[in-house]
Amino acid sequence: MASLINTTFSFFLQISIVLSFFHFCVATRKLEEQTDLYKFHYHNGPLLTGKISINLIWYGKFKPNQRAIISDFITSLSSSSTKISPNQPSVATWWKSTDKYFSLLKSKKSSPLFLSLGNQIFDESYSLGKSLKDEHIKQLAAKGDQKNAINIVLTASDVAVDRFCTSRCGTHGSSLSPNNTPPKGKIYKFAYIWVGNSETQCLGQCAWPFHQPIYGPQGPALVAPNNDVGSDGMVINLASLLAGTVTNPFGNGYYQGLADAPLEAASACPGVYGSGAYPGYAGNLMVDPTTGASYNAHGANGRKFLLPALFNPSTSSCSTLV
Repeated sequence: MASLINTTFSFFLQISIVLSFFHFCVATRKLEEQTDLYKFHYHNGPLLTGKISINLIWYGKFKPNQRAIISDFITSLSSSSTKISPNQPSVATWWKSTDKYFSLLKSKKSSPLFLSLGNQIFDESYSLGKSLKDEHIKQLAAKGDQKNAINIVLTASDVAVDRFCTSRCGTHGSSLSPNNTPPKGKIYKFAYIWVGNSETQCLGQCAWPFHQPIYGPQGPALVAPNNDVGSDGMVINLASLLAGTVTNPFGNGYYQGLADAPLEAASACPGVYGSGAYPGYAGNLMVDPTTGASYNAHGANGRKFLLPALFNPSTSSCSTLV
């Protein structure tokens, strides 16, 4: 009887050990999957390369100076178009940080990325109304050239866009060309970006640190470098989305987390603009002695800009200009 009890006990002990090992393996695998999810990965999709034109679609009424701020930022991305001392941090230097993503690719056949300001399209009559949904943004983006281009839709401060200010300040995506079938029957995708002017709707959400945030630590607001809080806020969001567009244009490039809510080259470093940044503090920045404006990059036509930190895939850290 004792022998039977010992045998039975030994049997159940072995089963318990096997089950425990199984649960341990499953738990370990889930932990590894969760940990893996929060690593920055390349998901084997194409990045944008070659000569790319950036077309601006202005929806609503913008002041000439507001349009100049945005277009000067785009022009500043190319080092050949700006004359800035090598010792000064520049928009072009900031943008060159995206080269690290391309250098990690196994294929070296693709040509280097070169961005330039393309066409500007104006829709001051609000042809689709003042309340837009995502399909309207795609429709507006399709007004620009769709071959070797990024089309940027910029909505004025009196235009409401679905989820603007509640969960987003802009977005980027891709769409199939709605035009007639291209030559040789090839159908292609084009990348687009939308950014809204938060001047009258939600400066605290979409123009921080040039306005006090709605939630969180309440530090003093910084002075906008181009004296236009709405437009300078748009530059920050546009810069972030542009970095995400070229490194993850079709949803299968570089990102961290879930595909439908990815953290990308800039959004993986939220609220970081200078060294020493922490929640509620943008970091150590340069300050214009005349205007008191805070900035971290010089640009075309004597402009100054504040740009977000970019995630460095080589060091797995956020890199700032200053």
